[in-house]
Amino acid sequence: MSRLVVKVGTSSVTDSSGGVDEDVLRHIAQDVAERRRGGDQIVLVTSGAITAGWAEVGEGRDRPQDSRLLQAVSAVGQPRLMDAWRRAFGAQGVAVGQVLLSPLDFADRAQYLHARETLSALDELGVVAIVNENDAVADEEIRFGDNDRLAALVANIVKADTLVLLTDTPGLLTGDPRRSPDVTLIEEVSEVDDDLRALAGSSSSGVGSGGMASKLSAARMATWSGVATVIAPARHSSPVSRAVSGEPGVGTVFHPRRAGLSARRAWIAFAVSSRGRLYINQGALQAIEHHGRSLLRVGVERSAGEFRAGEAVEVRGPEDQLVAKGLVRVDADQLFSGDDVVVHRDDLVLLRAG
Repeated sequence: MSRLVVKVGTSSVTDSSGGVDEDVLRHIAQDVAERRRGGDQIVLVTSGAITAGWAEVGEGRDRPQDSRLLQAVSAVGQPRLMDAWRRAFGAQGVAVGQVLLSPLDFADRAQYLHARETLSALDELGVVAIVNENDAVADEEIRFGDNDRLAALVANIVKADTLVLLTDTPGLLTGDPRRSPDVTLIEEVSEVDDDLRALAGSSSSGVGSGGMASKLSAARMATWSGVATVIAPARHSSPVSRAVSGEPGVGTVFHPRRAGLSARRAWIAFAVSSRGRLYINQGALQAIEHHGRSLLRVGVERSAGEFRAGEAVEVRGPEDQLVAKGLVRVDADQLFSGDDVVVHRDDLVLLRAG
């Protein structure tokens, strides 16, 4: 038995006119239903609400850029998208449940655990949870920005074995196929580094908010949490099974880190937004990276941001490199006069590979 989170991108769930691509949904639903009958637990993360909504109300006009209008359009498209998923899974005798999440559901630890309980309860009922961001009411300042990141966070919530990102490309390629016909598929990745990120461009479809860069970011989040990740094409009769089959030449597989983060540390590292930054000296860098120590006040050179005790901050080294992230124990204005322990080691997550 495997526990999977499957994310389907906008360019895959919609057709060239912006309408819902019923064939893609049908193939995914059939594949997911068959795997569930085999014992797998699967959560689906779907994009496409804004594009589907604009196909209904846009009347041939250019898609708006104003966030207020986009949120309204998503309110039109979300029920349309869910109805299409309901029909696709209904043909397989499987019920679906809509779960709309926002970053606030991850920032608060209690809400985070409540989301986990809801997803677990849906699975116990035999219902496929279909997750999307709550675009209609999400504040632009605190949106996920793309559903790849949301899917990685959901994979952490449900303690998934594998995150599958279904998209309109064969996987991660060695270059941009729009510019060079000689690009090839990168079949396996052990670490998402700067060289790999340089290969990623923006969304090639023009309808999604992600693109390969966001998928690499999601893969890094998931693999650091111990979750294997696969980027694979959505348009196939059995796209999920094919993605996780291990068949050579099918998608790009990102191997999980051997020492994956615990659920709480992954929550600190990736689910909670940073409210500020701490700049530390070389001594503090050595202490937290090589000796597992807490970050002490004496090791902090300066700070940025108006953070409060209990909020997350980035920890940056002497060369402004991102070193860690943690929950700070003092308010910003008390940083150099409060507790000697600024970030306790139990609340500190190292973010550099190695």
